[in-house]
Amino acid sequence: MSGFIKVVGLGPGNGALITPQVQAALDLATDIVGYIPYVARVTPRDGLVLHASDNRVELDRAHNALEMARAGKKVVIVSSGDPGVFAMASALFEALEAMPSYQDMAIEILPGITAMLAASAALGAPLGHDFCAINLSDNLKPFALIEKRLRLAAQADFAMAFYNPRSASRPEGFTRVLDILREECSPHQLIMFARNVSRPDQTLLTVNLQEARGEMADMRTLVLLGNSQTRRVGPFVYTPRFSTDGA
Repeated sequence: MSGFIKVVGLGPGNGALITPQVQAALDLATDIVGYIPYVARVTPRDGLVLHASDNRVELDRAHNALEMARAGKKVVIVSSGDPGVFAMASALFEALEAMPSYQDMAIEILPGITAMLAASAALGAPLGHDFCAINLSDNLKPFALIEKRLRLAAQADFAMAFYNPRSASRPEGFTRVLDILREECSPHQLIMFARNVSRPDQTLLTVNLQEARGEMADMRTLVLLGNSQTRRVGPFVYTPRFSTDGA
């Protein structure tokens, strides 16, 4: 039996946002591999084995998936959002790079809807112009690098999407991020907090940067910072498609 690996994105949480392509892969799988809460989103069925693991063992998870696929299993690695955005696709290729004899395997990356895009849609169109995405976790990079990227993006007047803003192990990190942004940006720039985006208990909050506090975010929150021209229109927030400052 010929095995394969498909790395898929389950979207931000609402089952309706799982693409048909991803659902077809889940239906075909013999084995599902992923972080515990993401695997829990897959409906069990006869003939399907679920392999759930902790969020700090991405490379072990990737090695396990490669071994199962080499043995003929049809393996689907699940990520939330899109698998190529701060997720398992990169970890799989990192593992594959160290395993040359496995590089001829059938591997496919199937895109998903990110929390960033789902949050932007729920709020209106705050990512309507140039933007960047920054993972605020310092588990795999030093905070000094995060600070450098924040400052440069703010100076370039990008809208920004922030993943993993505040965790129990680094409760003060997001407060530091806000302090940096206030040094570089107008205090009146809009910052948005989308918690549990696309789920029934979704909450949306938009405030001026000067009003933002660290405790407004947690690991279930996607934070968006508008650029200098982002504005409200009725209940929505949007960023114009043009720049008026010559940038």
